[in-house]
Amino acid sequence: MPTTRRTFGALAAGAALAALTPTGSADAAPRHRRLVAHDDFRHGLAQWVTELQAGGTVTASRGVLEIDVPGGATVWFKRRLQGPYVLEYTATPVSEGGANDRVSDLNNFWNATDVRSPDDLFAIPRGGALEEYDHLTTYYAGYGANYNTTTRLRRYVGQPGVRPLVHDYTEPLLVPGEPNRVRIVSDGSTVRWWNNGRLVFDYRDPEPYTGGHFAFRTVWSHFRITGFRVWSTAQHP
Repeated sequence: MPTTRRTFGALAAGAALAALTPTGSADAAPRHRRLVAHDDFRHGLAQWVTELQAGGTVTASRGVLEIDVPGGATVWFKRRLQGPYVLEYTATPVSEGGANDRVSDLNNFWNATDVRSPDDLFAIPRGGALEEYDHLTTYYAGYGANYNTTTRLRRYVGQPGVRPLVHDYTEPLLVPGEPNRVRIVSDGSTVRWWNNGRLVFDYRDPEPYTGGHFAFRTVWSHFRITGFRVWSTAQHP
């Protein structure tokens, strides 16, 4: 059932308390982890695929992935990720008077698979419009979306027009120029999305998506992203 819309504080009080337990702490900083993917954004976009609805620019240089777009944009990590893993990055919304400096839509897809081509996410081209992603099975976080008024978690099921809501909050939201240190935890049925050490989404999925592709997603905005890292948290002999 979709979650009714209300403030993050009212819905997340229990999750915040859970984050203080040993289990929550382990999710925040796993003790046993192995770096399996990263990009220091100094060598271009070789590890990424961009899908732009209305043009704009996506560049990776001098340690920064910069997304500056007038419409929808999805920037996919080419490698498929398999859980359990922890993914981290820092994203700063730019508000410096530019044409696309609308502080909104720090969004992510993760564990994404296209039901039309399950073995190759990129076999069927997409143009960056949101409805083109309805054929995915994926988790989708929208932080500060809809002109920075909503923060939502969805679980796409691969059906056109069907984007079930898991959580729907009116806050927390983006702050112009403030870094967002995001951590995504994918561990079996456990799905968590953190921002600046705060547990925003905490979901137990009875039919989890445990592997797939990750993407940055935004709409008419300008972000600078650094520190992309993925750690496997599987136990190794």
